[in-house]
Amino acid sequence: MTQVTAPARATTVNMTHRQILEALSGLLLGMFVAILSGTVVANALPRIITELHGSQSAYTWVVTSTLLATTATTPLWGKLADLTSKKVLVQVALAVFVLGSVLAGLSQSTGQLIACRVLQGVGAGGLTALAQVIMATMIAPRERGRYSGYLGAVMAVGTIGGPLVGGVIVDTSWLGWRWCFYVGVPFAILALVVLQKTLNLPVVKRKVKIDWWGATLITAAVSLLLIWVSLAGNTYDWLSWQSTIMVGGALLLGAAAVRVENRASEPLIPPRLFRNRTITLSVLASIAVGIGMFGASVFLGQYFQISRGVSPTMSGLMTLPMILGLLVSSTVVGRLITSTGRWKRYLVAGSALLTVGFALMGTVRVDTPYWRLAVFMALVGIGVGMTMQNLVLAVQNTVGAHELGAASSVVAFFRSLGGAVGVSALGALLGHNVTRYLADGLAALGIPTTGNSGTLPDVHALPAPIRAVVESAYGHGAGDIFLAAAPFGLIALIAVLFIKEVPLLRHTGGPIADEVEQESTVAAGGGTAVIRTGIRD
Repeated sequence: MTQVTAPARATTVNMTHRQILEALSGLLLGMFVAILSGTVVANALPRIITELHGSQSAYTWVVTSTLLATTATTPLWGKLADLTSKKVLVQVALAVFVLGSVLAGLSQSTGQLIACRVLQGVGAGGLTALAQVIMATMIAPRERGRYSGYLGAVMAVGTIGGPLVGGVIVDTSWLGWRWCFYVGVPFAILALVVLQKTLNLPVVKRKVKIDWWGATLITAAVSLLLIWVSLAGNTYDWLSWQSTIMVGGALLLGAAAVRVENRASEPLIPPRLFRNRTITLSVLASIAVGIGMFGASVFLGQYFQISRGVSPTMSGLMTLPMILGLLVSSTVVGRLITSTGRWKRYLVAGSALLTVGFALMGTVRVDTPYWRLAVFMALVGIGVGMTMQNLVLAVQNTVGAHELGAASSVVAFFRSLGGAVGVSALGALLGHNVTRYLADGLAALGIPTTGNSGTLPDVHALPAPIRAVVESAYGHGAGDIFLAAAPFGLIALIAVLFIKEVPLLRHTGGPIADEVEQESTVAAGGGTAVIRTGIRD
């Protein structure tokens, strides 16, 4: 029997549970670092922006810049994963992430910090895309729910630990906020070492051809749209010639990107994937979940610290109900999906809980009892835990193994896009409404408003009457953005209701490519040739 190498087809990786856990250890550690870096800043941002004399817009862009870079590069990483070594790629992503973290810690202005956060986002985009792709390469869909639960647990631990660690760092005078960016570096280096020792995956030998034009046009279109959302209503009116130019430009760039993607031999986002109803609806739901999840939750730390006047450490503790809900739901639901092979019911329930949770959080004000807010946050966390990972799982169950990278990254791309748009749009809404509420509150005190510098206030340094106005304004503004996020949860619910459930496969691969994870035999002269699809790193 002669072995030959065929063009890219499905790959079979037969691994025991222990081998999978060993291979995933470095990957999960890398994901932990990426999540920790994002969440460790959440409760530190009010202090960081205040010390760097930044504005509400800068606060928003410190988050948005990372999400934008993650959004733009996720499909690029996913495409590279279909073309070359996934092990090398995830190590490169970690290295980029470490570099961005170190430079962010050295930043002297909000502009420098935003630029370094872009570099962090590039690395995070690789880790986000490659984690899903590598899991899909090693684990059959039916078993993937179990390991997705592990991934969800790691995400929850990183999300829980991040705000707490960030709060402690900011509240410790001899450390300071810069250590929020340095704290993940040792973990990232450890992840690099573990990945080198434990991760061995098939590599498909193909000629790498990257759709750079598509990547450039998509990034430009998204960036222009986000810049418009963040500036409209403050720098210029929503209905103005500036808005017309920027929105028109974004639409033209988007149309050019679609044209390029349709003609590219290796498109960054393959248009033909959207002929599959499951992928299209999952993408729509992911956008909605991203808007709600990132857009609203990123401002929770600001609400607790400015509106309720608590420390960064206490702010982290007060968000625990949402994170614990995410931890429990992602772990339990992952195991349930593995045991039954059914996943749609959990997407429907999760989307419904997300919608209800955000609607209830829309009632939040400065004096809302904490126990009530904790229940609302728990509902949101449970909803996110039931939907986020399982939307990717539903998509992976419908594509061939040679397109796992592209398909997985498409879902992650649009989820990050939704998050970037959500943070930018809801941040603009928060800034606009807070300015209005402040003007009304100060007018009631007989204090004239001569303009707003846009900088975040240090509530502890304000006189008691003015402090009360500021706390009330930010509390009301937070409720507004949570309420604005609720309709997007409803959109996600409607989308998943129309997804046709296909029981999870016990092999990797899927119906698009009509691939079966078995050795194919072909007549080869007088014998049989076993066609394999790759070699190991």
